[in-house]
Amino acid sequence: MVRVRFAPSPTGPLHIGGVRTALYNYLFARKNGGKMLLRIEDTDQTRFVPGAEQYIVEALGWLGIEFDEGVHVGGPFGPYRQSDRKPLYRRYAEQLVADGWAYYAFDTPQSLEERRKAAEAQKGTFQYDCTTRMSMENSLTLPADEVRRRLDEGQPYVVRFKFPEGVDITVHDMIRGEVTMNSRLLDDKVLFKSDGMPTYHLANIVDDHLMEITHVIRGEEWLPSAPLHVMLYRAFGWEDTMPRFAHLPLLLKPEGNGKLSKRDGDRLGFPVFPLEWHDPKSGEVSSGYREQGYLPQAVVNMLALLGWNPGTEQELMTMDELVELFDIEHVSKNGAKFNVDKARWFQHEYFQQLDDETVAAMLDDQVRAHVVEAGHDYVLEVAKLMKERITFPRELWDTCRYFFVAPTEYDAKDVAKRWSPDMHIHMQKVIDILDTVPFEYDAIHQALLEDYIKGNGLKMGSVMNSLRIAVVGRTVGPDMLTLVMMLGKDETIKRVKRAIDTITV
Repeated sequence: MVRVRFAPSPTGPLHIGGVRTALYNYLFARKNGGKMLLRIEDTDQTRFVPGAEQYIVEALGWLGIEFDEGVHVGGPFGPYRQSDRKPLYRRYAEQLVADGWAYYAFDTPQSLEERRKAAEAQKGTFQYDCTTRMSMENSLTLPADEVRRRLDEGQPYVVRFKFPEGVDITVHDMIRGEVTMNSRLLDDKVLFKSDGMPTYHLANIVDDHLMEITHVIRGEEWLPSAPLHVMLYRAFGWEDTMPRFAHLPLLLKPEGNGKLSKRDGDRLGFPVFPLEWHDPKSGEVSSGYREQGYLPQAVVNMLALLGWNPGTEQELMTMDELVELFDIEHVSKNGAKFNVDKARWFQHEYFQQLDDETVAAMLDDQVRAHVVEAGHDYVLEVAKLMKERITFPRELWDTCRYFFVAPTEYDAKDVAKRWSPDMHIHMQKVIDILDTVPFEYDAIHQALLEDYIKGNGLKMGSVMNSLRIAVVGRTVGPDMLTLVMMLGKDETIKRVKRAIDTITV
């Protein structure tokens, strides 16, 4: 059975790029009838941020990315938080040492820094690898009894992986094909620390094996580490069950080069986190897609197409459709630029799919918040009429307020452009027509537009846009006569009278 995992670190809010990684894992698992689990990789306790784990769970739940197993739902392969699995990692680290695949290193931070500075003085760089390890302070160079003494005395140490010299290591990547690197280029990575905590490299390999993960789908920033991971599977004798790898392209900033960052979002006015984040240390608040009014299905659809496409012209896809169409081998090797306008386009399209009652409920909440009373049927009619103009729920009141509250000010630019010195005469005629003809759309259309405006050779745009200014306060809104019919005769006449008395040019 296909088994995949999303394994974030609780070091802060979940970046939208991490959300896409989780989404691709989810789509792949569901497409193949498999299982998806959530594992929290909190081995680096110095970077742990309170609340981050709960944030991750809530964010993915909001987006409809469901887990079959995980830190929040349990399962047969738990615990799913690495800090709760701490005792088992030492055993695997010591197994690697015993089998000659790793060694204890006692080098102090000061001695390592001296080696780095010495290399820099020679215009080079220091790397702890097959060319330098025999000149360092480790169990490869120290007598066995000295190593045992230091371990017994509790001297600080790390366990490093021992790469064989001059070996080509090939990673079979589902997106990039074969990626080969020679071991001479790789440093002997730290796998385990004397505080009992493993590094990512050891913990994720051990956990993926024990949790029977079949496919590792993660960001391309882990591609340089993949040769080490392949070698760890070889060292443990787990090559036959080693998962297949797929390294996803980066999400790139909308302008220029480089990875999409929070700074880009702050500068261009869009979120890079799924939910609003309150930093417990600095108190800084970062915006989230949910709080800005994005619909989860819009965010999911937008993210799915950043780096993958179904090979068709179809852009709007439900989660079920994404599952049906998803193919990991059609994911691009190249980074995908984040498109702010496209994100808003998806939001608009999905907002239009909301049923009218849902939109009416959103509008009603905002109407009540402004201490205005309006009947449900009226609010529903406004929602039906105005929905196509809305992208985010927060826009509802500003877009629709003139249905509920008469304007008290008039847009100066619109007045200067549309309201001529004799316009009060034409507006008075509008009042007379509304007062005398049957208050019906067709009757008003005939009397005002056909008989009066066209019949007297007046400019349609000038008169009707001036009427719009009187009723709305500016030259925006739906069909003018439809608006008049919704407001009613008395309210429309009241607004026109006020405009006549107020606007001077």
